Amino acid sequence: MTSSQSQEAAGSADAPFFPMSREAGCPFDPPLHLREAAAKHPVSRVRIWNDSTPWIITGHAEQRALLSDPRVSVNDRLPGFPHWHAGMERIAPHRAPSVFNTDPPEHTRFRRMMTAPFTFKRVNAMRAVIQEITDDLIDQMLAGPKPADLVEAIALPLPTRMICTIMGVPYEDHATFAAQASVGMKKDVDAQAQMATFRWQHDYLADLVRARAAEPLDDVVSDLAQRVTAGEVDVEEAAAMGVGLFVAGHETSANMIALATAALLQHPDQLAILRESDDPEVAAKAAEELLRYLGIVHMGQRRIAKEDIEIGDQTIKAGEGILIELASGNRDPRAFPDPDVLDLRRPASAHHAFGFGLHQCIGQQLARVELQVVYGTLFRRIPTLSLATTLDKIEFKHDGIAYGVYHLPVTW
Repeated sequence: MTSSQSQEAAGSADAPFFPMSREAGCPFDPPLHLREAAAKHPVSRVRIWNDSTPWIITGHAEQRALLSDPRVSVNDRLPGFPHWHAGMERIAPHRAPSVFNTDPPEHTRFRRMMTAPFTFKRVNAMRAVIQEITDDLIDQMLAGPKPADLVEAIALPLPTRMICTIMGVPYEDHATFAAQASVGMKKDVDAQAQMATFRWQHDYLADLVRARAAEPLDDVVSDLAQRVTAGEVDVEEAAAMGVGLFVAGHETSANMIALATAALLQHPDQLAILRESDDPEVAAKAAEELLRYLGIVHMGQRRIAKEDIEIGDQTIKAGEGILIELASGNRDPRAFPDPDVLDLRRPASAHHAFGFGLHQCIGQQLARVELQVVYGTLFRRIPTLSLATTLDKIEFKHDGIAYGVYHLPVTW
């Protein structure tokens, strides 16, 4: 065994388990080990659920390099792919090709089909609608009992109503769909439960695609249905894209709205910046900093190397798994001075909350406008908003692929 092989073997043997627990009393920070690794060991090993030891990338620059590297693949059918859990490994062979699990040129074709409804221009035109929904939800919360659960009152219904409208998913079905989707968002869901919820979601979207093919409307599912009719994709592929869009379209924004509210209520000096300004630019900058500061995807983006890659004084070999740990990259002191400080005036647009490169989030413009509207409205309309409990009694989503809070009791 060579010296480099010995070091690699030792590193794998000593690899810490991932995902790691967050420190008690620090629910808004990535685990300390990952924050320290971002600057000191940006490319290292971890051990995951199946006892494999993929590479974890915590450095901001290293993440950008790999997320832009064509030798890095999202194809979750490749041997050695570091799945989130056994359930995801189980369904991988059954998932149709889509924008979420293919590389160029196939990925390029799928992505081109899905970008039109989520361009900056199209989404910005929806700002008035998002504002109206936000004000309506706040009105309903203020008219209801105190304390209120901000998750149920605002954080979840706003992005859910928007993604249902854009996609054409009947809103009366959203609760059932969201409940099914949440099963797969657990980090330890068993393979049988994952397979069952995957099949339910797929069948629901496939049936909706067929219905829209017969009676099209002005929505994303109708567009996918027309592409099925034209022979560009099949029903399986259209359904796979629809499922991915729905889950991503409500889960992450809902978590960001509630988690950011909890964080801001712990930082009254920063909250005052939003409460005392009606400038949309202030809310826009605040949204970017909150996206940087709060790590929603705390299980990492999953990839696999198709060829050997030299990165950060390490060699990632072909067939080895890669975890892009976005939250720690957003706390890399080499990219963001005083990264553990929440500063709403910080120019934070270089964050990786939506990923980077070819596979960055399709719906990021929609998420941005939703966050900007909520952050710019909630604290001005309810200047006395406060937690109705203590931070230590809030149930954070440590058990989920997406991080957030299950409930956020607030009063005013």
